Amino acid sequence: MSRHITLIGAPVQTGAWRRGCKMGPDALRTAGLETALTELGHGVVDAGDVTPQAVTVPATANPLIRDLDLCAGWVRALQAAGDVAQDTTPIFMGGDHLMAAGTVPAMAKRADDAGRPLFVLWLDAHSDIHDFTTTDSGNLHGTPVAYFTALSDFAPQFPDLPGRVDPANICMIGLRSVDPAEKAALARTDIQVADMRAIDEHGIAAPLRAFLERVQDAGGHLHVSFDVDFLEPDIAPAVGTTVPGGATFREAHLVMEYLHDSGLVTSLDIAELNPFMDDRGKTARLMVDFVASLFGKAVLDRPTRSRWT
Repeated sequence: MSRHITLIGAPVQTGAWRRGCKMGPDALRTAGLETALTELGHGVVDAGDVTPQAVTVPATANPLIRDLDLCAGWVRALQAAGDVAQDTTPIFMGGDHLMAAGTVPAMAKRADDAGRPLFVLWLDAHSDIHDFTTTDSGNLHGTPVAYFTALSDFAPQFPDLPGRVDPANICMIGLRSVDPAEKAALARTDIQVADMRAIDEHGIAAPLRAFLERVQDAGGHLHVSFDVDFLEPDIAPAVGTTVPGGATFREAHLVMEYLHDSGLVTSLDIAELNPFMDDRGKTARLMVDFVASLFGKAVLDRPTRSRWT
């Protein structure tokens, strides 16, 4: 089934310590994302890149936090850019994972406007559930989950949430770098977690199937936030936060194929693509291939799974 897809560039690099993610949207364009989706029969519009709002916000009590004004400006701008029509599937091309502090609340509002809950599939090596107090790096790409769930107070630096995500509606797959503060935060929530040990023991399909069935049963919207460091660094080197032991090429493709079969995905982030760290565009081309798989590229046609129709 063809879709109306809008590509939205989110060239955020101030949430991370290593610069280069602002080149991510153009790397995806150069690697042929629009062409790949068009060839699958989708209608694709490239809306260009978002620019941060110019804001000045009060400092926090944590002196380690960096680029706070610019980060706050990005959050505001991306929340506004996420105001898209219900019949459009936005793909937010990042950009470091701070982008999710803008995109996910915007998608939560869109789901609320449609009278539906938002579910979030978080494909990442990290849980990104720090807040202004607990971060010991000062890098705000580690905070979006705590913000868009309202588990921590980010006022007045970040705007009031246009839409909140219930932690019970989040599934994190691929975690393998979670510090003590994040472990404690996760333990206080109903977030579903399938870390790499669980995947090694039980496979990647079981937790994903269970989560997709919950989304289906609730009639929810599904936002997928795909961090490049979800993947094994050997196949996807273009990320500033590489962590060994990530998802393999085949595991990641299986996730994308399951998502396509479900027909549930309503929006997508591509986060932490840093072309400065890449090997001749290898990771950008791989990400285009994964996105194409999510939107229908397949080796063999298979009937849609009946429980998701």
